[in-house]
Amino acid sequence: MAQTVEPATPREAEEPVKAPVAEPAPRRRTFPTPYLLIAPALILLAIVLLWPIVQMVWYSLTSFTTRNLLPNQPGPAWNGFAHYRTLLTDPEFWAILRNTVVVCVLMVGSTMVLGTLVGLLLHRLPKWFSAFVALGMMLAWATPALSASLVFRWLFLPERGLVNVVLDRLPDWLVGGGWLNYNWFLEPLSLFFILITVIVWQSFPFVAVSVLAGLKSIPHELYEAARMDGAGAWKAFWNVTFPMLRPLFALLLVLQIIWDLRVFTQLYILANSFQNKDVYLLSYYIYQQGFSASPANYGMGSAIAVVMTVMILAVTAYYLRIMIRQGETR
Repeated sequence: MAQTVEPATPREAEEPVKAPVAEPAPRRRTFPTPYLLIAPALILLAIVLLWPIVQMVWYSLTSFTTRNLLPNQPGPAWNGFAHYRTLLTDPEFWAILRNTVVVCVLMVGSTMVLGTLVGLLLHRLPKWFSAFVALGMMLAWATPALSASLVFRWLFLPERGLVNVVLDRLPDWLVGGGWLNYNWFLEPLSLFFILITVIVWQSFPFVAVSVLAGLKSIPHELYEAARMDGAGAWKAFWNVTFPMLRPLFALLLVLQIIWDLRVFTQLYILANSFQNKDVYLLSYYIYQQGFSASPANYGMGSAIAVVMTVMILAVTAYYLRIMIRQGETR
């Protein structure tokens, strides 16, 4: 007897056949090996970098002086933001901050311009001669700050300094007279001129060699195309070199600002530890308040150091913001 097949109802015919749903695979627990490998470096960085910063901020909020270092003496007392209020209402602090910003701008600007020009010049020289000149410049960059400052102090000494002797022997109608006994280290303008000269002399080789390395990475076809369009050397720099090396220039600019804001050794040697506040910079003011003052006020010195650290962090944050924006637009 033949079997009869009943026709499917309309609802059963419309329902699609559901595929079996696969069960999610169990999550594998990964062992934190990478974190354990970098943990010693992170701990070392926290001890070397973060802990001194925490101590500096803490000292800036206390009345920490040399008396607190004596045995059987109480610890520094908490004074809140008294040091910061004193700084914000002190005209001397604002004058020193103004000098710091102006001198830093002159040092950074001169270093970047001179380093870029020298880097462009080295790029046009033969390879062997360019390498020889770059090696000689890097010797100046590697010279210790103490040695370079002493050499420049000897050059500008009254009566027996080379600069004073040469200027004194030149005609009076050209440079004037009385240079032999002139003291360059007493007036702020002349002292800052020597300071800027020392810093630029030591800093521009790093910028020049960095720019030279960046120029080597630019395809030569871009300059050929710019030359075909009638662009001269100046337009080729602004339309080809500068856009291609913008990240490098931004990095060099930030590094120079950070380094020049922290200038201390050169100023200390050139000023010969004078107590003339007209030639103070923030780095020197930290030393004067924290160590050279009588009595030494470690809390005030720490407060000034916090202000300078905030300035450096602001410059670094601005650089990172530029780098992130450039990465997003690419």
